[in-house]
Amino acid sequence: MARRSAVGHGRETAVVEETAPGGAALGQAVDPWDPPRGRGRGKRSGGGSGPRGGRWGGSGGRWWVWVGRAVLWALIIVIVVNGVRAPFERFTAEDSGASGTQRSEKGTRFPTSAASAFALQFANVYLNYDQKDAPAREEQLRAFLPEGADGQFGWNGVGKMQVQSVNVAGVDVRDDHNGVVTVLARSQDKWLRLAVPVYAANASSLVVSGRPALLPPPAKAAPPQQGVRDRDSALESELQPVLGTFFQAYASSNQESLARFSDGAAIGGLAGAVTFFQVREIVAPRGPAGERTVTATVAWQLPGTGPGGAGGELEQTYELAMVKKGANWYVRSIRGATPLSGS
Repeated sequence: MARRSAVGHGRETAVVEETAPGGAALGQAVDPWDPPRGRGRGKRSGGGSGPRGGRWGGSGGRWWVWVGRAVLWALIIVIVVNGVRAPFERFTAEDSGASGTQRSEKGTRFPTSAASAFALQFANVYLNYDQKDAPAREEQLRAFLPEGADGQFGWNGVGKMQVQSVNVAGVDVRDDHNGVVTVLARSQDKWLRLAVPVYAANASSLVVSGRPALLPPPAKAAPPQQGVRDRDSALESELQPVLGTFFQAYASSNQESLARFSDGAAIGGLAGAVTFFQVREIVAPRGPAGERTVTATVAWQLPGTGPGGAGGELEQTYELAMVKKGANWYVRSIRGATPLSGS
């Protein structure tokens, strides 16, 4: 604290002024954004000095206060928003994971691919049995069953059964370690659907955890009635000879001919597996003049297996994306077809 005496025109004008060490008068709050006294301000024009004590006058430096406060509030808002968003994102992530294949605590998933292959191999042994070879079947099943399980896994050792094909139809994941693999099998003139429970410690450690269950085979679906009601008959006639030549080259994989039809990527062909016989039908819905997607039903002749070496015929339907350049039509892509629909 500094103390000084000021004497004007007599003792009545004597003044005692006390100031704090920082230069502010006692009892007056010091703003941290204010510069120290005596700094940041030059002399007034005209040679006069600033106010006594050198305090920053006016609002020239006060805008730094508002800048600092704005930055502080922005930081607070960011922290609050992130604090609210983080748990919400974790919650929604957990919900989305619950609807599909479930995760384990370590973030791993039930190994659907490995379990499918494992159940497929098991079903090939389980669904094929013959009482003459019961011990061999039991020995093969041991690789799939838990320790101590019945070696024949429910079969009484009588009779015979054989399946021609077994395929995986789907996997129902129950939790991180348990799933039920559904396989479809063909036995003579019957379809079998078998549910195989699989326990997976990990992708390389699996076991059939319980006895399978036979379920009804898939029902036959009735597809919706589809068809092109507004067909471009003129284009269908125009494409008949074009696609006839194209499919002849496609059957033999004649790359020189196929290159003349291709609009973009090279077209492979069937490498002589069949022989072209005839384009039976072309369906072209109305659309843009220079680009159209059409279906073509083609009759192939198969290699001779009948009496006298005669081969049978097999009709198949293709979907072709066609584009016209000048007077010629080109094939942009070819693939298997679904029924076209149109107005």
